[in-house]
Amino acid sequence: MSKIEELADRVERLLLRHDELQRTNTLLEQQIAAVTHERDNLRSRLNAARSRIDALLERLPADLPSSDTSTGSAT
Repeated sequence: MSKIEELADRVERLLLRHDELQRTNTLLEQQIAAVTHERDNLRSRLNAARSRIDALLERLPADLPSSDTSTGSAT
């Protein structure tokens, strides 16, 4: 095999590898986009849940009794 044929063979393999890496990169970019979307959605749901919990906490009485009479146990 001549030097030119060897070089042409190597260039061909490099081009194939380049195409393979481009396809892999595209798939990884799609996965990143999906995971980023899922993360943003989960953050939004977490913030909504925090808001609901804060609203529930505001509805609790401000002064709770200092003695534990709500359990019904006598000591």
